[in-house]
Amino acid sequence: MRLISICPSNTELVDYLGLTEQLVGVDDFSDWPERVRTLPRLGPDLSINMDMVEELKPDLVIASLSVPGMEKNIEELKRRNLPHVVYNPNTLEDIAGDLKDLGRRTGVEKRADYLVSQYKETINEFQAFAAGIKEKKRLYWEWWPKPVFTPGKLNWLTQISHLAGAENVFEDVELASVQTTWEDVIKRDPDEICIAWVGVRKQKVKPELLEKRPGWADLRAVKENKVHILEEHLFCRPSPRLIDGLKKLHQVLWKQPARTAK
Repeated sequence: MRLISICPSNTELVDYLGLTEQLVGVDDFSDWPERVRTLPRLGPDLSINMDMVEELKPDLVIASLSVPGMEKNIEELKRRNLPHVVYNPNTLEDIAGDLKDLGRRTGVEKRADYLVSQYKETINEFQAFAAGIKEKKRLYWEWWPKPVFTPGKLNWLTQISHLAGAENVFEDVELASVQTTWEDVIKRDPDEICIAWVGVRKQKVKPELLEKRPGWADLRAVKENKVHILEEHLFCRPSPRLIDGLKKLHQVLWKQPARTAK
């Protein structure tokens, strides 16, 4: 099949299924695995060049609604009658479902079933670990600084927090993504702060800038040097790579490798 992915997380789904060699084009932000960087670039995920997509004659375009603004891509795929599937996962279960669905559509259903079984087994191991933690660490996740966006209850990072023996301080908000304020974060006074700005490399995030926010120097997490700058690609993309993010978070919070995970 001639596959096109117009979202980084979908490109990662394709690779997990062993189908990277069938990709004929990807969005500008797809950077994993390394070999996709040589493929034709179709523009940023919010502004895909549909003329190029059409010229590549895909058998399947793997689209997404994981970021607001992607709707116009879907509308254009429909208008041009291009074969496509749309994924919009918010939970770890959704990601497993997308993996199985894509496996079915591309003829590698058995591989997808195996991957999902391994994925769920790892999640179950972390659940067993988390069940033994009496005092959960309270985390503030930051996806974007201005305006401030953080994951709410209906998001994979709330699940990832639980599996790592912690809880998201914004999990009382029944949304996948919450626009909030720095003042609200101060009121919630998290034990630890996790920064993973969407689309921004870890090296470009300067933790000292956080201390310049009004009132933030008084936060316990800032005073105790518990501000973690994390890899965006391990926490902000809804693909099975989130399991690698979970392992990393476990190590960051508990200062030890995740022995429960394979």
